[in-house]
Amino acid sequence: MSVKWSYMDHWVTETAQGPQPPSFNRAHMDRYIKQLSALGFRGFDTFFFYLPMLTNMYGSLRGFETFLRDNGFDKITGIFSAYPYATKYTAPHVAETHDRIVADCVTTLRAVEGLSVENFIVMPSTTYFQVAPVTDEKIKVMAELWNRVGRLTLEHGLRTTCHFEFWGAIRTREQLDLFFSYTDPAYVYFFCDTAQHTIAGVDPIEMFRTYRDRCTGFHFKDTHTVDQHDTYRTPPDPELMAPEVTRWFYEMGTDGGLVDFPGLMREIVSSGYDGWLTVEHDKAELGGGSYAEATCVAKWYIDNVLAQAQDEASEVSGQ
Repeated sequence: MSVKWSYMDHWVTETAQGPQPPSFNRAHMDRYIKQLSALGFRGFDTFFFYLPMLTNMYGSLRGFETFLRDNGFDKITGIFSAYPYATKYTAPHVAETHDRIVADCVTTLRAVEGLSVENFIVMPSTTYFQVAPVTDEKIKVMAELWNRVGRLTLEHGLRTTCHFEFWGAIRTREQLDLFFSYTDPAYVYFFCDTAQHTIAGVDPIEMFRTYRDRCTGFHFKDTHTVDQHDTYRTPPDPELMAPEVTRWFYEMGTDGGLVDFPGLMREIVSSGYDGWLTVEHDKAELGGGSYAEATCVAKWYIDNVLAQAQDEASEVSGQ
C-alpha cells in the first residue's frame, strides 16, 4: 500500500497584525506551502471560503494548483464546505433552505471546475443547540439534502463526503448510522475525523470498519478528552467555550492522546484503502503551541510510528 498524505488548510500564523491564516498575504502563503512540502505532504485540502483569496493571490485556482505542483505537491485534494450555524437561509435540517445550499455548492463546483479535486467535504448539520431536539425526521431531511448534493457533485467528478463534529446535530453512533441509512451510498460518502468522533464517544476505528466502503478520507488529529458533560450543547461554540476544557484538539504523538492511530493505520492497510490520509490541526495555538511545531511533530509521528504500523500490517496482509 502506498500511503498518500495531505494537509488540511487550518493553519494560523503570526503576523505584524496578529494571528492570521497564511492566505493573509502571498509571502506568508508561499512560505506555508513550502514548509508543508519540505515535510513531505503531497495533497492540499482547503475551505471553500478561501477559494476567492487563492484566486486573487495566484491569478486563478489553476494558478494556485500549479504553484503547489511546482513545490512538490500533487494537487488540491479536497474542498471543505460547511454551515456551522443555522440561519433562515441555510440550515440543513430545514428543507426550505435546501435550494440555497445547493446553489452555494454549485458556485463552489464551478470554482474548481477543471481541477483534480477528489472530495467535496461537507459538515452535514449545524450546531446541536440550533437543531435540538434532534429527531429522526430532521436527520432524514439532512440526508435528503446531501443525497441531492452528492448526485450533483458526482456529475462534476467530486464525491460528497460527510465530516461530523462532536458539537453537531449528528454525533452519536446511533445518529450516524441512521443518517447513513437514509443516504444513498452511490452519492454520499464518509470522512473520518478521528478526534471529533472520539470526543463524541464514538470509536473512529469501528466507524471505519463499518463504513470503509464509503470512506473517502480522514482527518488525523488527536484529543485528550471525551465529552462527558454534554458540552456539545454549549452555545455558541463548544470548541472555545467549554467550561471544563480549554483545548480539545492535539497533534498526533502527544502524551494523553486517546486515538489509537497505529490501530487505525493497521485497519486502513488491511482494508485496502487507497485514498488520501490528511493531517489537520485545529486551534493548535492554544496553550502557547504553534501550527508549525504541531505539524512537524505529526509528521515525525507519521514517519516513525505510523510507518512501522503500516509495515507490520502490510506484512500480515501480503501487500
